[in-house]
Amino acid sequence: MTDSSSARDTLRQFIDTHFDGQVRTLAQLVQCPSDNPPGDCAPHAELTARLLEAMDFEVERHTVPAEFAAAHGMRSITNLIVRERFGDGPVVALNAHGDVVPPGSGWSVDPYGGEVRDGWLYGRGAAVSKSDFTTYAFALRALKQLHSSGIPLAGTVELHFTYDEETGGMTGPGWILSQGLSRPDYVLSAAFSHHVVVAHNGCLHLEVTVRGKSAHAARPDTGHDAIEAAATLLPALYRYRDALAGRPSQTPGITHPTMVVGLIDGGINTNVVADTLSLRIDRRIVPEEVPEAAEAELRSVIEDACRALPGISVEIRQILLARPFAPAPGAQALADLVCREAAAVMGKPVTPIGVPLYTDARLYSEAGIPTVMYGAGPQTLLEANGHRADERVPLDELHKATLVVANTLLRLLAP
Repeated sequence: MTDSSSARDTLRQFIDTHFDGQVRTLAQLVQCPSDNPPGDCAPHAELTARLLEAMDFEVERHTVPAEFAAAHGMRSITNLIVRERFGDGPVVALNAHGDVVPPGSGWSVDPYGGEVRDGWLYGRGAAVSKSDFTTYAFALRALKQLHSSGIPLAGTVELHFTYDEETGGMTGPGWILSQGLSRPDYVLSAAFSHHVVVAHNGCLHLEVTVRGKSAHAARPDTGHDAIEAAATLLPALYRYRDALAGRPSQTPGITHPTMVVGLIDGGINTNVVADTLSLRIDRRIVPEEVPEAAEAELRSVIEDACRALPGISVEIRQILLARPFAPAPGAQALADLVCREAAAVMGKPVTPIGVPLYTDARLYSEAGIPTVMYGAGPQTLLEANGHRADERVPLDELHKATLVVANTLLRLLAP
């Protein structure tokens, strides 16, 4: 069997020997900005491609047409695919995203510095999920080295490095799948090291435009104030939000649906009655919910709140609907395998869990592909400062996750 202790020792030796290079590679990836928005990510993809080519990988660059990218909020996007075929057998894809949220304020280090401090590498994207560009690439390098030493393997490993997870994934994995660029048999997608993620929330983004009628501030009675209308709408939304806490999810790691009003914009000038006001709403959808029903319910809350307001109309536009990630047929066996391999390396039980965020993993699972999430990171997103100042990844977990992924690939590609 190819999962013998000697094969595992060879994988570990390669990962140990090349770990300093892996850390340097991650620092280079962090040092190249790929903020989304604005979503101008093609330069980072080119850097990544060159780094992979320096590791003797053949890299396919798949540029998404500008019009399609723009329709999904991206300025430029190039998806990268690496295919390493070892023989006849299953195709295993490893997916991570290189786009990141803007750094914001409050950092104690340069967000694009890639600085190592006290065993952690800091920088925007260090944990989510440029770290797993290196986790997956160096695990595959170790597997290539093992195969070149004469160990037979049966199957293909692909790297899917994409750039639009922060805006929904449709020009990343969604594009790869819809264009028939790949149809893997299994997928591992970026996550953290202490659990195997088998489910996550979906997400609905709505843009609500409240319309009234402008008027001079000296004669407010001749207008209809959209900002005043928000004083009725917002309490209704927050009552709805509070009620969601009474709908607990049955998925471990996920509490209940949530709702946030994340953006408000409105008004013309200080001395003018506002004729419009817009809101952006984020509604997280737990795995047990039907996304269409959740959207219909929220639309009803908005329309009911505004219906009786004189001179006020409301328009609702869907910006994003990301469905929850739920296991596809065959995913249980894959999750069990990754849990076993992770527990052996981490030295403690590694269990399946759900998470409240949403990711690209759902797109593979929606296509019927057994998919689980596993990669480099600490116990929690909060500990990694994901989407916050001082984002960071622990180097010990980066090393261990790389070994877990390599050992998992070894099992999946056993002849």
